[in-house]
Amino acid sequence: MILDLETPHGPARAHLEPVDAPVAVLVLGHGAGGGVTAPDLKAATEAAHAANVSVALVEQPYRVAGRKSVAPAPQLDAAWTAIVAQLPFEGLPLITGGRSSGARVACRTAEATGAAGVLCLAFPLHPPGRPEKTRLAELEAVRVPVLIVQGESDPFGMPPEADGRAVVKLRGNHRLASDVPGLRAAVGQFLGRWNDGDVD
Repeated sequence: MILDLETPHGPARAHLEPVDAPVAVLVLGHGAGGGVTAPDLKAATEAAHAANVSVALVEQPYRVAGRKSVAPAPQLDAAWTAIVAQLPFEGLPLITGGRSSGARVACRTAEATGAAGVLCLAFPLHPPGRPEKTRLAELEAVRVPVLIVQGESDPFGMPPEADGRAVVKLRGNHRLASDVPGLRAAVGQFLGRWNDGDVD
């Protein structure tokens, strides 16, 4: 099911993949230059379904409009918040996340969206070769459980673990396409806490 949704920065699109009797909903955003068909987003969706979690894959307005250049962060965040508020999953725990740029958006808006958890696929800790330009503050601002799934050779860096923030390192790089079973297992374990009733 596809929903076209209005945001302050133009139409967005949500691809809904519900399950019967869901225990939670996972809302995932795409990377800066990619779409919702990325291999890691597909694997995360499969893991969510196995954990009785419905999924919404979100296309930001700039992608729906056919633009290749990513929108500025304030526009991405405002659009994301508006999209999440319109999704038809009331009453379910909300886990937000995405790959790369989409993971950053989910972190920055976790409080505004009321997220109960955040899933980061290939979080870009810093631009390649520029470790001094860290985005660690975006992760540290999140006050709910966070799972980061990161390629061991990701040129965008390796985020550190912390209280409430787990990091699973997989074979491969920023695409997270080298160990799909490992990705599914990591995401499934993270989402399992909602399936088991371990998280409010």
